[in-house]
Amino acid sequence: MLTRSASLGEIDVDAIAVKPAEVDLDIITDWSPMMLVIDFEGMEHLPALSSIRAIAAVHETVLTAPVRADGFDPCGDDHLLSEFQDHVSFAFVAGHPGYLRTHEQARAIAPRLRVALDRFGDGMVGTEGIERIALATGATQYELLSPRTQGTIRSLRHAGFSGDIAVYAPTVRSDDEDILLDTLGAYVARRGAVANGLSPAAKTDRTASGETRVRLLDAIGEYALIGTNETINDDIGRLKSAGVDTVVCYPAAGLSSLN
Repeated sequence: MLTRSASLGEIDVDAIAVKPAEVDLDIITDWSPMMLVIDFEGMEHLPALSSIRAIAAVHETVLTAPVRADGFDPCGDDHLLSEFQDHVSFAFVAGHPGYLRTHEQARAIAPRLRVALDRFGDGMVGTEGIERIALATGATQYELLSPRTQGTIRSLRHAGFSGDIAVYAPTVRSDDEDILLDTLGAYVARRGAVANGLSPAAKTDRTASGETRVRLLDAIGEYALIGTNETINDDIGRLKSAGVDTVVCYPAAGLSSLN
């Protein structure tokens, strides 16, 4: 069971996701204890063991671990899993192809998830693109917020799934369309159902216009938590009512935007 504790101003979140490429992880050691999820953004942004150790001494820390990547491969080179395992728990994921080399992308996912859970702790399993495989592990399901999230989770609960479910939700405390597009436009444009309706050259920031702008803003409302504190807290409450145990908020406009 995950320990849920975090704070983003007046937003009632359970955990905060941080991206090493965007945040100086050294300042995190000065925060009040909370649950942190450190996203994987490629080896060039992987925190040093010393940084992880310092953060984990203060916070319950989860490190995203792409099981196909060298160093995180439980069926091959697993030296990073071995180095970090005494300090963090893991969110095992297939890994975004943009962060993986060609030979890493070719590796089978399912057996690596099973071995990783057996050898390196009963962590979370990212469901993106591998929903049935992730569910078969029985581990904590780690989903990206989407228009289907509430319905899917209610169905899982009704079907008898009693394991933990965590949802990753980009979060922006604003209703300003330009701010939402600048912070979340590119993110939602990568979601399959949205990308299929956009031209390859479509602008995704505040310069987006016409039908593209409308489509992106609609998608932002479905794939992220946005608006006032009250609106965001209401949306989090609905996720909890549907059966979500842990809401992991990624402050897409920066940590300072949610103070």
